[in-house]
Amino acid sequence: MKNYFDLTGRVAVVTGASTGLGLQMAKAFASQGANLVLLARRQNLLEENAKAISAEFGVKAIGVACDITDTEKVKAAVKATMDAFGRVDILVNNAGTGAVANAEDITDEQFKKEMDIDLFGTFCCAREFGKEMIKAGFGRIINIASMYGLVGNMICGSSPYHAAKGGVVNLTRALAAEWGKHGITVNSICPGYFYTDLTTETLDSEYFQAIAKRSIPLERYGRSGELDTCALFLASPASTYVNGQNIAVDGGYTCV
Repeated sequence: MKNYFDLTGRVAVVTGASTGLGLQMAKAFASQGANLVLLARRQNLLEENAKAISAEFGVKAIGVACDITDTEKVKAAVKATMDAFGRVDILVNNAGTGAVANAEDITDEQFKKEMDIDLFGTFCCAREFGKEMIKAGFGRIINIASMYGLVGNMICGSSPYHAAKGGVVNLTRALAAEWGKHGITVNSICPGYFYTDLTTETLDSEYFQAIAKRSIPLERYGRSGELDTCALFLASPASTYVNGQNIAVDGGYTCV
């Protein structure tokens, strides 16, 4: 049987890959044969993750410390990738942050930080790695937006996050339209709430469990691995004609 998700020989760059969903997606790519470049700010965690992934999946993986809001550091990450592998095929823009407060209490600094990391950081990485993809005539860019880039919410104030992720959604469309002629597809995933080491206690609280029952048709939050399959699809030969799409992986939250 043909493996439509085979990534053998491909090189995938994943930002925000020190923990959580970024690390999970990196492992999913490795399970399909992709070599990895893990980007985040904590070099020690990146090195540990790269070593563990290489041992488990038999692929080559490196960790490169990178602040995605610093253009020179992003350029250095591109150089490290090209020096190590000579190519970049897949980019997952996963690194992000989230300011939580009522809109009337959000400071200028909080708003600017949100835009800098979630929106500019995504653009900066896409631009710099995209240059290599354009040269190669091939690329798969996957932006991790959010279901809150598609809708508002009445759970907790986070207007800068909504604004930034809404920007990522339309940035995805713009890059897809511009770079399709170069053989590059650009899509985004809009996750709902997912269990990670940092969110489990909150999502298991009585308050958030009640929200899940009331607001999500599947009546639960996303589990480990349930985002990986969408990322694999968008990175793989299974999605060669999918471009400029924003796919909600949210248990149905945004359909009601």
